[in-house]
Amino acid sequence: MIEPHVPAPPGSPPPWGAPARLPVRPGTGRFLVLACVFVCAACGLVYELELVALASYLIGDSVTQASVVLSVMVFAMGIGSLAAKRLRCRAAAGFGAVEAALALVGGCSAMALYAVFAWTGDWGGLWAHGPRVLLVTFSLAIGLLIGAEVPLLMELIQRIRRQDAGGAVADLFAADYVGALVGGLAFPFLLLPWLGQLTGALLTGTVNALVGGALVLGLFRRDLTRRGRWLLVVANVTVIGLLAAAAVLVDDFERAARQAVYGNDVRVALRTDVQEVVLTGGTDGRPLDLFLDGRLRVSGRDERRYHEALVHPAMNGPHARVLVLGGGDGLAAREVLRYPGVRRVDVVELDAGVVRLARTDPALAALNAHAFDDPRVHVTTADAFRLLRGARAAYDVVVSDLPDPGITASTKLYSQEFYGLARQVLTDGGRLVVHGGPVESRPHVFWTVEATVRAAGLRTVPYRVGGRDAGFAAGPDRTASGASRAPHDWGFVLATAEGAAPRLRVGGAGGPRLWTLGQAGLEADARAAERLRVVGVRASTLVHPRY
Repeated sequence: MIEPHVPAPPGSPPPWGAPARLPVRPGTGRFLVLACVFVCAACGLVYELELVALASYLIGDSVTQASVVLSVMVFAMGIGSLAAKRLRCRAAAGFGAVEAALALVGGCSAMALYAVFAWTGDWGGLWAHGPRVLLVTFSLAIGLLIGAEVPLLMELIQRIRRQDAGGAVADLFAADYVGALVGGLAFPFLLLPWLGQLTGALLTGTVNALVGGALVLGLFRRDLTRRGRWLLVVANVTVIGLLAAAAVLVDDFERAARQAVYGNDVRVALRTDVQEVVLTGGTDGRPLDLFLDGRLRVSGRDERRYHEALVHPAMNGPHARVLVLGGGDGLAAREVLRYPGVRRVDVVELDAGVVRLARTDPALAALNAHAFDDPRVHVTTADAFRLLRGARAAYDVVVSDLPDPGITASTKLYSQEFYGLARQVLTDGGRLVVHGGPVESRPHVFWTVEATVRAAGLRTVPYRVGGRDAGFAAGPDRTASGASRAPHDWGFVLATAEGAAPRLRVGGAGGPRLWTLGQAGLEADARAAERLRVVGVRASTLVHPRY
């Protein structure tokens, strides 16, 4: 016996696969779904890029962080797509829930990652790996939710108007890829420079929640039960409220997190076009510390020892024209200007904001002896590699005072090609000196630098000096057991292009008085460095970096 058809009760969703009951024409409905795909794809890529950028800043090694985030996220997207098969019978409700969860997780991911880094980064033990664990967790969660979007959207768009699977996939993926393009361009050119990573992620989450909720509640509201509609409204309002509250408090949060990282002595904190710059101390007898992107670059406690060791061995000989690569703090230029025979000093610094701070901050300007006010000093804001490619001048001394070679962004500045360009701007008998990172704690990196300089056709003399706060003892380079295992020496390579290897000499007749460096100690440190030599290392090139 065939049972008579019983109408569905009011407010119940239509059967799975039935045409959607839309408040607009099918063509308009498809357009709105594809527009939602576009926006959601843009938001998803912003979440990915935000995790990569923040992890590179907090943890270091941008290549590794990008590989971890992207590979984990793509894997999770596949798992999310499989899991979404169970939601196809309630595609509208499922999509609304997924977008609300994605907006909350993606929007808050930057703040959560920064909080764990700031407040647990120096605890040691398992907590030292907290940022890495959280990075993988967020990559996995965001990937799962992004992966769940496509099957649900495919179901929704097919319920508006049936078409062949190939055509539906083409439309969906076209909107998805174009949206990803917009998100990928918006992050570095709009969100990051104008809003910063934290506010940018929160705004992206808010847009994600608004668009996802509006599509389901506006276009597919008849597919939801009354209870489902109310639950989705409450979920989206809650998510948007949390993101808005976080956006209001983000400045206070950032100040508190910065104090947790740098201490309560933060005096200057700014974001230049290139990096975050933080100055601590420098007043009331407290030593000045300069941090660039969380890494300790200058410590007033022993910067003089570093800069004397960097500059003065290279100044043994003609030194009328000197090129300083990096050195935007003015401290290397300060040491160069102590020689009366210097006629011109060219400083090539990528970040004009650092040079501006070195000119105007009273404590930093006093530390560099107002080097940038000297008429012999000429500052060029440029990438050192690019400038050397077009350089026509010849220099007696080239001082490479650049970030640590272990930092991915600096790898090209420690390549064979870079040192080959530096060799071309040296006069006959000119000298090049390179900061190569700590010798004792990172011997492979240091001796790779030395091998790379030699591969560029230069004769080298490696040496090292010890320092109390040498290397990168703070910020993302904290070791698992804290600063106690931080590097405590600096390594340098002195090189010349002509004749025999240069002589390692300081304190000659007519030279300035050195406060921390003597000939006997320098020779002893050079012998100590030689005993730590790593054999068999190969030169680093642009296409095959070995740091």
